[in-house]
Amino acid sequence: MLRRAGPSLRHFLLERNSSAGQRSCSIEAKMSRPVQARRLEGIDKNIWVEFVKLAATYSKVNLGQGFPDFPAPDFLTEAFTRALGGGNHMLHQYTRAFGHPPLVKVLAQFFEKLLGRDVDPMTNVMVTVGAYQALFCCFQALVDEGDEVIIIEPFFDCYEPMVKMAGGTPVFVPLRPNPPKDGKLMSSADWQLDPAELASKFSERTKAIVLNSPNNPLGKVFSRGELGLVAELCVKHDVLCISDEVYEWLVYDGKQHIRIASLQGMWDRTVIIGSAGKTFSATGWKVGWAVGPNRLLQHLRTVHQNSVYHCATIAQEAVAQGFQRELMLYGKPESYFVQLPKELQQKRDWLVQSLDGVGMKPIIPEGTYFLVADISQFKSDVPEVPNSDEPYDYRFAKWMVKNKGLAAIPLSAFYSEAHKNNYTNFIRFCFAKEEATLKAANDILQKWKQEKTSS
Repeated sequence: MLRRAGPSLRHFLLERNSSAGQRSCSIEAKMSRPVQARRLEGIDKNIWVEFVKLAATYSKVNLGQGFPDFPAPDFLTEAFTRALGGGNHMLHQYTRAFGHPPLVKVLAQFFEKLLGRDVDPMTNVMVTVGAYQALFCCFQALVDEGDEVIIIEPFFDCYEPMVKMAGGTPVFVPLRPNPPKDGKLMSSADWQLDPAELASKFSERTKAIVLNSPNNPLGKVFSRGELGLVAELCVKHDVLCISDEVYEWLVYDGKQHIRIASLQGMWDRTVIIGSAGKTFSATGWKVGWAVGPNRLLQHLRTVHQNSVYHCATIAQEAVAQGFQRELMLYGKPESYFVQLPKELQQKRDWLVQSLDGVGMKPIIPEGTYFLVADISQFKSDVPEVPNSDEPYDYRFAKWMVKNKGLAAIPLSAFYSEAHKNNYTNFIRFCFAKEEATLKAANDILQKWKQEKTSS
């Protein structure tokens, strides 16, 4: 038998595999370069990721994240069930990309009534995957590199990273507390803008201001005078207004929610953001909207069609039926928009009394799901740590959920890095909960008070 010269087939295969392994290592080494886009730098941390995990692990009572633990109204869930199981199979398919026709039509009818002007359902209304996506579309569509966006503190935490992702520069102006001198509990109305300070933030680089009324986390409902000041500055400096009004129906004590787009000169420069989740106590449905002039919304539509493109048809159909019902009952006692704030005001008052009774001084909110409480009297329970980089309210909230089983959110999470250390003696609670949940929270607080008294 003749022996073939050269390496054997086995040797050849081993050599090839070894060479391929070397090439693979070489390729992997080349992929070690940074992959993160620059627009994500510094915005990777998220308060909700951290504190939702803590609440899920430790809490017996979660008054942290802002969602109701009571059911959505029957008329809404029944509308969803009909849409899901009814004979219209097209509700399982795509609908119009910028909003299901029945929903944009009834939203337009509602906003015509609320704003006192014509609203075109096809050009002045766009449906989004929750208010979150509506906000994202605003910043991506309207903010350019180098543009400045004024954000009023405290603010819902997504505003800052969304501005930065769009290439803009956030400019912060705080609501400043003016405690009452008669010893009464502070109200969210006592937190006010300084007119001169606000005016100083406007410049030729200012593209937009973000207004959130009723405000999360504070519960402040901006007065007509405060809105007039903002409007005057927007018109003077030719600035847009992104008006986050997701808690528009949740105002208390006879307060009135005023829509800034209804003020003179503001419709043409305002995008109103709304949420079916907050309106109908169904936050998981993720149906939101943007309302405004076509000259602004046409650019939001461009972002929407090239990102999310479409929202769940069945959820939009159910929300449309919910609004149709509310349009017929508008202003009547049977209206959900009348009943819900009455129920929530009672829950707010119950939690205010509970917190005040144990020494956490609540700031009484005029609206929203939330109230903020001063925890200064509890510093003996969670002492300051010298030279700590973590704000005190973060450490307090973490200690409270781990040791007492009660979840809340640190207020400094709603401030810019430059200002958060000025507001570390407060935490935010959500009172949009069942009576049993609020009672369980009260039981924890009362037990805590007894432990403090006896120690």
